[in-house]
Amino acid sequence: MAVFTGAGVAIATPFDENYNIDYESFGRFIDYQIEHKTDAIIVCGTTGESSTLNHEEHIAAIRYCVNRVNKRVPVIAGTGSNCSRTASYLTKRAEMAGVDAALVVTPYYNKATQKGLIDHYTYIARHTDLPLILYNVPSRTGCKLESATIAKLVKDVDNIVGVKEATGDIAFATQIMYDTQGDIDLYSGNDDMIVPMMSIGAKGVISVLSNVAPEDTHNICAEYMAGNVEKSRELQIKYFELIKALFCEVNPIPVKKALELLGFCGGHVRRPLSELEPEHTKRLKKALIETGILAE
Repeated sequence: MAVFTGAGVAIATPFDENYNIDYESFGRFIDYQIEHKTDAIIVCGTTGESSTLNHEEHIAAIRYCVNRVNKRVPVIAGTGSNCSRTASYLTKRAEMAGVDAALVVTPYYNKATQKGLIDHYTYIARHTDLPLILYNVPSRTGCKLESATIAKLVKDVDNIVGVKEATGDIAFATQIMYDTQGDIDLYSGNDDMIVPMMSIGAKGVISVLSNVAPEDTHNICAEYMAGNVEKSRELQIKYFELIKALFCEVNPIPVKKALELLGFCGGHVRRPLSELEPEHTKRLKKALIETGILAE
């Protein structure tokens, strides 16, 4: 059984004006997500600015999220690192906190070989009982999991069960499904490709868009799975410009600004990220208004 099906929100981590985690806003936002049909919460991923959290903050944020969710939906923790031992440590601590699964990004900067990636993920998997979802996003990490490597890991390691596929290449995603014979939980890592990915067997999406449009992102997946492909397609296209606006600068800068515009939290991002440029803020605000998320 898949860890989740549908739209899992790659949830942003709110910071206060002193750049500490704003747990009050975080709690309210978690509740909002669940009330608006989010199918899972992915905490401390890229959108959650895990790269700027120290280990204590990282673990505390995961623990807080698990407790706040209180088993209403699955919680998946981002626990990747470019150090195998660190990734294993974070994964084990997330397991102790009570998460349902871990999302483990490929090691960044090191540029591991495919053999090294197999060893990396196997090492992490052997030190936890959690289901693991591989996270393939070479545009950010400089390291790509090849399809044959994904297939080998899923076949040889029992608790490696899925992949968040964020290359943006539908042919590559199809190759994964071919090489694994469909025996993998595939999730779109790109909000502009939910319907195409589901057409080849994806279970859903791990989504930035869900931060601002949780119910309709859920509906894109739910309508497709119910056989209402036309309705799913219409929703996918409806949000196309907003999705582009949410990536007009590096994630999570735009989505943090969107959450500020919507009144969920301050738009603070930790250095080296910076405030969204004024012209991009105008574009983002326009897209939010056009989709009916933000009032004029």
